[in-house]
Amino acid sequence: MEELKQIHACLLTTGQYQDGFLLSELLKFCSLSPFGDLGYARFVLYQSNNQTMCSWNTLIRAYSQSCSPKEGILVYAQVKLRGLTPNNLTFPFVLKACARVLAHREGRQIHSQILKYGFDLDIYVLNTLIHFYSCCGERDSANFVFDGIAHRTVVSWNAMISGFVQNGCYVKAIKLFEEMGSFGFEADEATMVSLLCGCTRLGNLSIGRQAHELMREKRLKLTVRLGTALIDMYSKCGDLGKAKGVFDIMEERNVWTYSAMILGMAMHGHTMDALELFEKMGSTPIKPNYVTFLGVLCACSHAGLLSKGREYFDVMMHVHGIKPMMTHYGAMVDILCRGGMLHDAYEFIESMPIDADAIVWRTLLSACSIHANIEVAEKVKKKLLEIEPSRSGNYVIISNIYAEVGMWDEVANVRRVMKHGGFKKKPGESTIEVGGMVHRFVSGDDTHQNCEDIYATLDILGLHMKFIDHMECAKL
Repeated sequence: MEELKQIHACLLTTGQYQDGFLLSELLKFCSLSPFGDLGYARFVLYQSNNQTMCSWNTLIRAYSQSCSPKEGILVYAQVKLRGLTPNNLTFPFVLKACARVLAHREGRQIHSQILKYGFDLDIYVLNTLIHFYSCCGERDSANFVFDGIAHRTVVSWNAMISGFVQNGCYVKAIKLFEEMGSFGFEADEATMVSLLCGCTRLGNLSIGRQAHELMREKRLKLTVRLGTALIDMYSKCGDLGKAKGVFDIMEERNVWTYSAMILGMAMHGHTMDALELFEKMGSTPIKPNYVTFLGVLCACSHAGLLSKGREYFDVMMHVHGIKPMMTHYGAMVDILCRGGMLHDAYEFIESMPIDADAIVWRTLLSACSIHANIEVAEKVKKKLLEIEPSRSGNYVIISNIYAEVGMWDEVANVRRVMKHGGFKKKPGESTIEVGGMVHRFVSGDDTHQNCEDIYATLDILGLHMKFIDHMECAKL
């Protein structure tokens, strides 16, 4: 940048500072080079009489990809103030900026300007519109744009499938993927990543396996992005062996690949494997990030490694300079709670530089229920009910704590408050995927067609577990 500023000074002193080509090249370096300076690029462009959209598009594009995407929208506003006419490249860049900051109102205004300037048939613009509406949770608007595209591309389908996944419509995403194939479109890397993400969120291992097989058939290269998505899917859908297999055959890995594998191992209780992989990662040029340490802390929590957990928490902050997020604080509270150190957990929460959310307080309250610690529970109860006074689950936990220590008058008071407040205990719910179908079970619901067989099997499993427990006790 220092050399560039000297060149810019030469342009000013020699009267060539308004040369369109030279200005464009200068702005490209300032905006798109990793050694550039966006603020300087903006200053230069604003001070010029440049009327070509190429330079303005370059700056909007750079801001849309930066850590300050909102500034891209402001640069576009400057384009309008100067009476310049945006082109088909302007709108995708500014829409990406709107999507990143969820600028719903501004994006809708830009949509109207797309229609005004006649770019409503430009496939590049329409694909970015789908992406924008999906990011803002406007599924119907995204669908409306998608349905109106006469000649779709793979990017159009990818934008829509990704949008469904982002908005929690995982089944629709899978159905749209199948529809995409029936229209003769070949899935690419982006398609498969979105599909795998949908399978992960849905917990559908069967479709995830089919997606992996399809990748093999199409001979898609196992890129870092695809491999990481596969590891995440297999880990979260319960097949840790397959996840490890994918990890081992990957030629290239990044921090997200390691993080997905460490998290997967931690979730399945393979604590030592997770910590060993973290140590191996330390011998590579790849530096851990906030997700990596979340996996490490979860591993310590599952194994009750209190001192290790504290050590890694300190390493995260003081060695790697990673500022803890609420999830990291929550993991540390969980570690302390599992170690029975409820007073320490309470003091830890109170010393946090940010206000603890309800999840952190509820973690401690649940631990109070397990350890029947009424002293800490009373303190936590006040904090939690200030944050979530209407959540029925909080009152249920409090009631259970009082019941554990035989404080029946307090149990009656809590139930009275729930009754007067209209709070109802939500029934427990779980899902399981068998043979490609996801079955949903709700506590107390006997409407399932195989209800009798299910309960009979559960009774047999219950007896079997009691027998094993009895045999273990006999050995002791």
